[in-house]
Amino acid sequence: MHQNKKKPVLRFFLLFLVLALSIILFKYRDDIQKIAHLGYGGIFLLSILTNATLILPLPGVVITSAMGAVFNPFWVAIAAGTGAALGETTGYLTGFSGQIIMDQKEWYETLTSWMRKYGSLTILVMAIIPNPFFDLAGMAAGMLKLPFYRFLFWCCLGKIIKMLLFAYTGASIFKFLSTF
Repeated sequence: MHQNKKKPVLRFFLLFLVLALSIILFKYRDDIQKIAHLGYGGIFLLSILTNATLILPLPGVVITSAMGAVFNPFWVAIAAGTGAALGETTGYLTGFSGQIIMDQKEWYETLTSWMRKYGSLTILVMAIIPNPFFDLAGMAAGMLKLPFYRFLFWCCLGKIIKMLLFAYTGASIFKFLSTF
């Protein structure tokens, strides 16, 4: 498919995804409020668990969006972002141990090149962008022996920024839907 023809399809898919997420969050708002008894500590732990998987992401941002509607979105983002960063250490540790899961494909070589040139910035940007490939950035950082504290700091900062967006979006969606 030509690049210009892909854009409308992608935009439609993203719009559909946002609308579906909004409906799901609204429909299950009572169930989400039952999880709320776990508080910020529960959000932190759930975020660690949903980010500790390698390559196969679990929907941690959905939890963040939902909890942003129940609790203060700022503190939800801090708890979720910090937990997400700790969960992402699985990728870093895999790379550090030298056990790279993916074959050295061209895109992985590109990622490794970015990591060599821009280390911290690459981690920050990859942590902010919602994508299932952050584990690969973590693996590249570990493989290149980027200091763990640098990896964790920039990952945490990026994840908190991303979670702020999701928490406030979730809060806004619920506020909007509750007017009906």
